[in-house]
Amino acid sequence: TILKQMKLIHDGGYTRNERESFKEVIFSNTMQSMRVTLEAMNNLGIAFDNPENEGHKRLVLEAPPQIDYLGHELVEAIASLWDDQGVQECVQRSNEFQLNDSARYYFDSILRIGQSNYMPSDQDVLRSRVKSTGITETTFVIDSLTYRMFDVGGQRSERKKWIHCFENVTALVFLVAISEYDQVLFEDESV
Repeated sequence: TILKQMKLIHDGGYTRNERESFKEVIFSNTMQSMRVTLEAMNNLGIAFDNPENEGHKRLVLEAPPQIDYLGHELVEAIASLWDDQGVQECVQRSNEFQLNDSARYYFDSILRIGQSNYMPSDQDVLRSRVKSTGITETTFVIDSLTYRMFDVGGQRSERKKWIHCFENVTALVFLVAISEYDQVLFEDESV
């Protein structure tokens, strides 16, 4: 997120084409978040407040994981599920399972995101989540000083590659999401 913020603040923001490319990520984040929530409801023993949402659940769970378009049926299903008290309760307990921290934002925005002429806003882009693998460098200039920021993949297999970023470093800043302070590692729930 910090690299996206730097691009917005110091690098002129996102072009229309770049915003367009985030649509699939946003749609997939929304679908994945609802899927994870529905699966967590089963694990946590939480029932739907509205039994009619069982049909909406099936529709969401049967949709492909990567999605480049949110059809009207899926939008209505997600909106109805999000209105359900059981789903709300489950999301309130999201520290007990791995839920994208943007889930509430996208669920709240589902009718806007589901419009046929949808174009991601700055906030939509900032809240989108792409699992980082490898090392991504972003360069920007502030008051004639050039800054190079590196986003390093957080998965264990990626951590060995970090050392190569630290040659000729002037400052090192570690950033973590405060929204994830009470979550466990995906690959090791004891940490």
